[in-house]
Amino acid sequence: MSASAFALHPRLAADCHHLGRFSASHLLLHGNALIPWFILVPETDLTSLLDLPEPLRCNVMDECKRVADYLTGVMACPRVNVASIGNLVPQLHVHVVGRKPGDACWPQPVWGHLHTSEAYTTDALKEFIADLSTRTGLAPGI
Repeated sequence: MSASAFALHPRLAADCHHLGRFSASHLLLHGNALIPWFILVPETDLTSLLDLPEPLRCNVMDECKRVADYLTGVMACPRVNVASIGNLVPQLHVHVVGRKPGDACWPQPVWGHLHTSEAYTTDALKEFIADLSTRTGLAPGI
């Protein structure tokens, strides 16, 4: 897929903030600020992570690891949940979710158990982008 042909699935675009791009994937932040929930979306027409060619799959997993390290090291999340489900959104995307005992739906999974919501402020989003750019190599913007 060419970069010019890439478009986020409408549900991802509606539910998330686009923070920037790594070499293999776009980095999104789920709109609910109660849980640090990142989503990586590789530019591909394939719908399964395991079907990606090995070099791309390795790059995407490396980018997931950078985000997971950010969650554990910077955000002090003792657990990181990683999933590529795709039941509602067929576009390949990988969830990387920071979890802490006592968070909004602990110990349940975030899917179907996050019953309240809090929005990110514009300043908080700018801080995320700046910090992730410095710490993970994220290229801000689309």
